[in-house]
Amino acid sequence: MELPNDIVLRPRFQDELSECAGDVLGRIERGQHPPFVVKRLDDHLFISFGAADKHFWSPQLQLEIVDEPGGSCRIYGLYGPNPTLWTFFMFLHFGVANLFIILGIWAYSSAALGKAYGVQVGGMAGMVVFWFALYAFGRAGRAKGKPQMHQLYTFYQKALKG
Repeated sequence: MELPNDIVLRPRFQDELSECAGDVLGRIERGQHPPFVVKRLDDHLFISFGAADKHFWSPQLQLEIVDEPGGSCRIYGLYGPNPTLWTFFMFLHFGVANLFIILGIWAYSSAALGKAYGVQVGGMAGMVVFWFALYAFGRAGRAKGKPQMHQLYTFYQKALKG
């Protein structure tokens, strides 16, 4: 599998190997070397950067290695941001969406009662601007984490080969 030049949001991939999952898990685990940290939980591997090389936008690679019939295994991979960062961004988006809806309801109620509703509509416009700012901030972060995503991919390929 070749990594495309334009990294999509949380790209996924699958590889199939003619070895059992235990051998592949062990080989990738033994392939640890700085700046990477490999953590294992059952048949999942989490590959991330060590504290010295990690920044706010550092990505991580999650691998699930599952045995298939016939002695082979399938690797499911997912590149993504730090789960804490991802949760924080989803929380912000959820909050902005809720505030937009609340302001819309308030504006409609005020309009139906014949009261001024300019502040509410202005707040809704502010939420749209904030959404665009979140989007731009996320794109900038993704661009900053892109070189490290390629480093993770290279480490994964080398670790598979042993």
